[in-house]
Amino acid sequence: MAVPDFQSLMLPLLRLLQDGYDHKISELTDSLADEFGLSEEERRELLSSGNQVKLVNRVAWAQVYLKKAQLIESRQRGYLHITMQGGQVLLENPHRIDKKFLERFSSYREFQSNVKQANDVRESDDERVQTPEEILDANYQNLRRTLSQDLLERVKTCSPRFFEELVVDLLVAMGYGGSHKDAGQAVGRSGDGGIDGIIKEDKLGLDVVYVQAKRWESIVGSPVVQTFAGSLEGQKARKGVLITTSRFSKDAKDFVNKIEKKIVLIDGEQLAQLMIDYGIGVSEKSTYIIKKLNEDYFSGE
Repeated sequence: MAVPDFQSLMLPLLRLLQDGYDHKISELTDSLADEFGLSEEERRELLSSGNQVKLVNRVAWAQVYLKKAQLIESRQRGYLHITMQGGQVLLENPHRIDKKFLERFSSYREFQSNVKQANDVRESDDERVQTPEEILDANYQNLRRTLSQDLLERVKTCSPRFFEELVVDLLVAMGYGGSHKDAGQAVGRSGDGGIDGIIKEDKLGLDVVYVQAKRWESIVGSPVVQTFAGSLEGQKARKGVLITTSRFSKDAKDFVNKIEKKIVLIDGEQLAQLMIDYGIGVSEKSTYIIKKLNEDYFSGE
């Protein structure tokens, strides 16, 4: 069972309020999770942005739409209460309450009219069952995927030396290597078989990480990883990072899970994502800050 979309939650939420009492939103959310038979994992599932529980987000937007139609109201912070109009709707015993159903109410139509004027974009079928945050998250992830692909293609055209410098820039940005000068001297210096360089694990240099970074085109199999592991053994090293612009085979991934040494495999897709996260090879285009009502500000009213 997946987390239901916010439209599917509207009627069950209204029914939970039909006794006319004020109900705590957190308890209503738990009751909805029970009604839909959600597992503990599904109850904790986050939006793709990772900043909110998906069920909580969808219940919140179910509230918004029911409030705009004046079917429910909040008479005290954190609680919901059914209105007379909401009670009348339940007397009709509707099969479902969704956006189309709510269009019968003038307050909701006014709300929708204002939204359309602010954003005159035709909704797709998927958008009609997603919350605004989910639509924003989905568009952000699409932009990120496109940028990731463009980054990787550009990295593949770079010279081997530039690619080494890129790896240094990324590792330093991630907190490895101490100063950039220290990291730059280490990478590409050792030349030992299967190892392109050595970089400090922390700014104090308490431990080191051995690095191999190659612009491979074909899938990297277990023999390459085994050679790298053997090189670590020759250096009496415990940790290594193997970076490629292509992908690792299943055998290669299985191999690093079986050995005692800690080897991290970073494929092309992960490399591009890390570059985006740490600002390597990308620049900021636009920033959007999403704000919400601060209930604490009004708590002493």
